[in-house]
Amino acid sequence: MVVRLLANPLVLRATVVLFMAVCAFVFATFLIRRLRSNLAAEADLDCAAPPSLEALPVHLYNTVIQQLKQQKHELQLQNLTEQRRARTTENFSQTVLSNLPSGVLVFGHNGLVKQANPAAKKILGFRSLSGMSPQDVFRNAVVCSPDSGSVAVDGPVDSPVPLVEEVHAVLREGSKRRQLEANYTTPAGEQLHIAVTISAVPAVDGSLLGVACLIGDRSEFESIRRQQQLHGEISAEMALELRTSLSTIAGYAQQLARNRDPDLAEQLAADIAGEAANLDRRIGGFLAEKRNAVRPNPRASTVGRAT
Repeated sequence: MVVRLLANPLVLRATVVLFMAVCAFVFATFLIRRLRSNLAAEADLDCAAPPSLEALPVHLYNTVIQQLKQQKHELQLQNLTEQRRARTTENFSQTVLSNLPSGVLVFGHNGLVKQANPAAKKILGFRSLSGMSPQDVFRNAVVCSPDSGSVAVDGPVDSPVPLVEEVHAVLREGSKRRQLEANYTTPAGEQLHIAVTISAVPAVDGSLLGVACLIGDRSEFESIRRQQQLHGEISAEMALELRTSLSTIAGYAQQLARNRDPDLAEQLAADIAGEAANLDRRIGGFLAEKRNAVRPNPRASTVGRAT
């Protein structure tokens, strides 16, 4: 009978429709349940989300604020320490420059004096050097040979090299360090012999910040050197005179030994005595000059103690 019913096209069609309806119902039920499970999972995730900033406890805010204040205090202490270290370094540099016996003169890139220690002012004879140019400071100072004290020339004999040109050569042309000596006249008219070392002052990037001049007063040394040179010349001249006098005395003695004439012998003896007296006078004067030369110079001693 079932076979007969299935053989009926209407029954078969109704059976197929019913089967498809049941499958659609089952599939719809499965989708609904799956959708509900997804919605439940999303709801759980929303419930497990971290609390907002408004829900944070008050003591956490206080902790963060205290940490920020502590960091600010540490930064202030570090800045204060750096300032003190920089101030100490600057004071140390100023103290060293102020107590140096040699003069230190610094020209900026614009060619004007930026810094000068007390020794530079004392040697050069100025109360203040700030803002002065090399021409104003050194004026008519000329470079001289360090071994002879004579004026150094570069070409003709009548063209001395000004000290200002040496400073400009380092300041404008970027030349290497120069060590030289020069004859300098202070504003008060005092003649000095100074030693000057001119050096470029480079920046970190290699550019030229200015020029530093190290100045030393060598007037006393130059005076002693000239005196020694003069005494050397006098000694050579004295030795020649002594040799001449001794030769003269020896000649008179030989004539006296060969002579039998009493009058001529008396004359030769008088000549020998006169030459000996002249020789004794010259030697005495030379020794007196030597004793005066080796005596200490009170002015030089006072300058040395003051320096």
